[in-house]
Amino acid sequence: MSEEINHTAVIILTKHYKISGCIDLVPGARLTDYIAAIRTFFAVTDVVVEDISTGKVVFQGEFVDVNRDNVEVIMPANAILK
Repeated sequence: MSEEINHTAVIILTKHYKISGCIDLVPGARLTDYIAAIRTFFAVTDVVVEDISTGKVVFQGEFVDVNRDNVEVIMPANAILK
């Protein structure tokens, strides 16, 4: 029996980059708990990485591993008010 997964769109800010993409959460899981449980790296899919200082896209791809220690801010993409 396979566990259902929620593909959750997130925005991640590091010192130099804005990373937009998706992480996989089990239903009912909170983003805060997911990040707290990670030891070192976590996977982000459908990713776009932008340089914060220039706004230029430096990488776009299917997958990237992000080092948890470099994350300054992470939020669900739908939490951003425009």
